[in-house]
Amino acid sequence: MKENNVSRRTFLKTSVAAGAVGVVGTGGLFTSCTGGGNKDNANRPLREPGTYYVPELPDLTPDGREIKAGIIGCGGRGSGAAFNFLNAANNVTITALGDAYLPNADRLADRLAADRGIIVPPEKRFSGLDAYKQVIDSGVDVIIEAVPPFFRPEIFRYAVEKGVHSFLEKPICVDAVGYRTVIAAARQAQAKRLSVVTGTQRHHQRPYVASFQQIMNGAIGEITGGVVYWNQAQLWFRERQAGWSDFEWMVRDWVNWKWLSGDHIVEQHHHNIDVFCWFSGLRAASAVGNGSRHRRVTGDQYDNFSIDFTMENGIHLHSMCRQINGCANNVSEFIQGTKGSWTSNGHVIRDLEGNEIWRYDDAAAREIYTQHDPYTLEHVDLISSIRANRGLEQATETAISNLVAIMGREAAYTGQEITWDAMSASPQDFTPKDLNINGRMDMSTFVVPVPGTGG
Repeated sequence: MKENNVSRRTFLKTSVAAGAVGVVGTGGLFTSCTGGGNKDNANRPLREPGTYYVPELPDLTPDGREIKAGIIGCGGRGSGAAFNFLNAANNVTITALGDAYLPNADRLADRLAADRGIIVPPEKRFSGLDAYKQVIDSGVDVIIEAVPPFFRPEIFRYAVEKGVHSFLEKPICVDAVGYRTVIAAARQAQAKRLSVVTGTQRHHQRPYVASFQQIMNGAIGEITGGVVYWNQAQLWFRERQAGWSDFEWMVRDWVNWKWLSGDHIVEQHHHNIDVFCWFSGLRAASAVGNGSRHRRVTGDQYDNFSIDFTMENGIHLHSMCRQINGCANNVSEFIQGTKGSWTSNGHVIRDLEGNEIWRYDDAAAREIYTQHDPYTLEHVDLISSIRANRGLEQATETAISNLVAIMGREAAYTGQEITWDAMSASPQDFTPKDLNINGRMDMSTFVVPVPGTGG
């Protein structure tokens, strides 16, 4: 018999070309067994294949028709997302830019011209609070939206009304009114077969996708609870400058103002809460918790939260987030099951005795793929969906985990138990009554919440 000299890399590429979904985590390839495995794990899936979405994540979107994008929000994240979009596919371009402030659009236009030779003429650069309408109406196929989260629901609603696909950064709402706006727009997007991808990039991060598939295949059994963390040092802030209006200061310092960001449990920690909702398929039924403000410099937010969520089937999720210098840091998720546990620290599954039974094999993944940036891969998924007319719609799933984070915030702000039913039907609307871009606003209305006061 002739010796088989097929290289490991050739085998891996052949497996992928053959459409072996298992290569990304159903059993063999990205696996490290060091003992203690339960053979029954592979025979009892948590959910049947085909009942949940697993993205195809090639390095580059398959070639197809030209896709024209408009950028709404041209600051750091919007500019980054613009280049993620361009890196995700051939035959894509950017034809319109919008921002509350024209200099931001001009700076991004200069970068696009210098780095990619893409010319966005001055007449396709829009500014002001209605800039999003001008971008959407300019003839783009898709918007890439990265403005402060408060504005996101209305921008999404308008894009869907006009039949334009969307990439929406997360979070996609900051209050209950925004949640319901997103859910209604998402239903319309489904009806129109529009593609909507959100900035929950862990859904497009190879180790998370592989871990998700392992858990769906039953590797840890039924999920019984979990803990999620985003503890880090103080986030950035902007001191007020001479000449800035009230609005301009808050928008430039938006991550510190609850009406713009939703507070950091919603703006940032939503990522971790979303992972548990995604893996478990559950939303929270209620939330009780606490939070406080110790060292935040600007704005009206807390700088720490600790929330106990009771999920709809009765299991518990503990959520912890903090933005304070000089403290222990941890950004991760842990999920416990009846047969074992999973942690995102190394993307490892262990049995009930603590034996490692599976680990994401990054080295093997890098023999198959060259693109590992989830911020680019989410655009690969979006553009693939648009070109295939798949109508991928992720806003609903993201809105649900987003509202769970809002429940946690309100539990800490009020000191009360917050239920899903009450929060989803709440009239809560963070829109300032005197919202304007140039004039004065009543800054006395932006106060730090005090739990137990009924305020």
